[in-house]
Parts: sequence; C-alpha cells; structure tokens
Amino acid sequence: MESEKPSFEPFRLFSSSGSGFLEQSEPPLPPPPPCVEVLPSEILPSVKYAVEPVQLGGLTLLKGRVSTQEVFTLSNSDLVPGKYEGGLKLWEGSLDLVKALSSEVQNGHLSFTGKRVLELGCGHGLPGIFACLKGAAAIHFQDFNAEVLQCLTIPNVNSNVPSFQPPALQVTKCDAGTEIRFFAGNWREIHKLLPYVQNIEKDFNVSTGKSLDAQYDIILMAETVYSISALPHLYELIKKCITPSHGVVYMAAKKHYFGVGGGTRRFLSIVEKDGVLASSMVAEVADGSSNVREVWKLSFK
Repeated sequence: MESEKPSFEPFRLFSSSGSGFLEQSEPPLPPPPPCVEVLPSEILPSVKYAVEPVQLGGLTLLKGRVSTQEVFTLSNSDLVPGKYEGGLKLWEGSLDLVKALSSEVQNGHLSFTGKRVLELGCGHGLPGIFACLKGAAAIHFQDFNAEVLQCLTIPNVNSNVPSFQPPALQVTKCDAGTEIRFFAGNWREIHKLLPYVQNIEKDFNVSTGKSLDAQYDIILMAETVYSISALPHLYELIKKCITPSHGVVYMAAKKHYFGVGGGTRRFLSIVEKDGVLASSMVAEVADGSSNVREVWKLSFK
C-alpha cells in the first residue's frame, strides 16, 4: 500500500486570477490589523473545521482544514500581503521543521523540556504543538491574522492536547500544565504584547552580554522569510525575543522565493551583516516538489 502523503499547499506567488509577473519591488501595504491576544475561548464556531492526521515519520499530529473563502472571503489560492498571509494553508516548511526538530531531539542536540517557546507566523502551529508534546513549559503562538488563530491554530492545539482530544484518535499527549497562549499582529508591534520580551535597548547590551534572561529559549518559524520588506522587522523581533545566553532559533523556508526575492539566503545575509547571531544548516530538502528548502539554526555568538 502506498504510504499516505501529508496534505500541504506549495508556495503560490500569485492568486488564481493573477496576471503572472511580479517585480522585485513590493507595493505599499495597507495598515496592519491591531495586535491582540486571542483567547482559546474565541474560536469561531461558525467556521467549518475538519480534522485529519498528518504522518511525520513515527509521529502523528492532527491538523485542521478550513476554507479561506469562508474565513476571509478569498479564493483558496489567494495570499494578499498585508491582509492575509497564507496562514490557513499547510506549507511544506512547517513539515520540514517538525521533522528537523524531531531529529534534533533524538540526537540529543535539542530539548524542549521546561523551555519557553515562541512560534512566529504559526499558521497551523504544528512545530509549536510538537514543542508542547516534548514538554515545553510555555508555548506562545503568533500569527499575522487573529482569524487564523481562531479558526485553525487554537482548534489544532485543542485536537492535540489531551483534555480536548477526541477519544477515537490516538496521538502523542502534551504534558499537562504547559502555558499555551495566542497572539495576533505584525512583527513591528507584536513584541509589545509578547510576555517574554525585553526592551533590547534598555535591558540587553551586546558588548557586555548582560540580560535578565527572561526571553524565549527557543523560537520556531516556517515559511516566514518570503517577503523582502518584512525581513528586517522579523530579524529585529527575534533579537528582542530570544534569550542571549542560550536561546536558539530554528527556521525552515525555501532557499529562494522566486519572483519576490525573499528566502533563507536573503534573510541570512541580514543576520551575517549584523554580526550578532551565528547560523548553521540543520537540513536541506531537495525532493523535486519545489525549489530547495532548508532548515537553519541561529544562536548568539
């Protein structure tokens, strides 16, 4: 029997009605939605949520499927910068990241036990859910759209957490007592809401290394580096959020997002120029289904 393949959407640069070519320069974006914390009780029951298993090697996670048309009145192939950033689709990089994290844990290179974890641009939230399953003390999910959290991320977490788990589905259980919270907003402003963030100018000095070490221990992100204009804001947010003494960032994305100019190498050029973080490749995926995908690890030098 042929093994079941995970259901995901490949990166689409254009909507179904797009004309084709997109230049490197990006058009001005509309004002972003406000930054808010989304409570687990704020699920939108009017949106149809269908759950299905995703097989990732020896690990089974549960994911939802919802209609972009129903949530945002957009066709299912649309990604509208500044309005909807594709959070309802399951991207390849999310699966790559979970597999890489699983390998890192098995090899003894990574432990989530007792750690504070932040998943940026979470969408389905599978990497953050994996962190919960592996004993994270706190996992905070961030997405651009509150609707993504309400219709997909929170239901996905509920489907994988024991107290909300349907009895007929067998999945790995999340440790009880994990602090799970959800935050919506753009990367320029979201640090004002996130609990484990310091004022980098006030509380952290790169030259002395002095810090209260109260930030996140691990930051996870998949398919977040496709937009050139967003890369500097993402990088500055990471530096505000990550604990200087031992924090690590795991990033999964395509090497290049052709047509828009983003990608892992474009982001890593910003990292290298700044000179504060060191980077190392964890995995490379070249399976022919898309352009080359990579998983990278970042940490303070």
